[in-house]
Amino acid sequence: MEFAYLNGMRFSPDSTSGRNVIRGYAAGELKINEAVFHEPIIVSSSAIVPGPRVGTAQELDIAHAAQLLALEPELVLLGTGARQSFPAAVFGAQFLRMGIGFEVMDTGAACRTFNVLVAEQRRVVALLLP
Repeated sequence: MEFAYLNGMRFSPDSTSGRNVIRGYAAGELKINEAVFHEPIIVSSSAIVPGPRVGTAQELDIAHAAQLLALEPELVLLGTGARQSFPAAVFGAQFLRMGIGFEVMDTGAACRTFNVLVAEQRRVVALLLP
């Protein structure tokens, strides 16, 4: 009876093999797969790219948007650290003009949303500021 809870538990195979998954996040730190990052990072289901050297979302510009567009997303997530903070309108306009979804949220929410969208096999790209 010691492990009775196991009788009712259902297990399913890990469907994320071969795809990037965000395993954890904390102030100033992101764990993607088994790697830990302390700087801004761009991640898609199949790529991890160093992000722009910015401290806040307000520093993002058109050139930074081009980095994200190179990964051919259908949706872009921007994780802005501990609190939601919006970039200049010109940054987000680059995605909207091309019909690409663009969402801004705190980094924790962006990490959770990224994982759900990757599991749904969506072409999502996230720029995460730790």
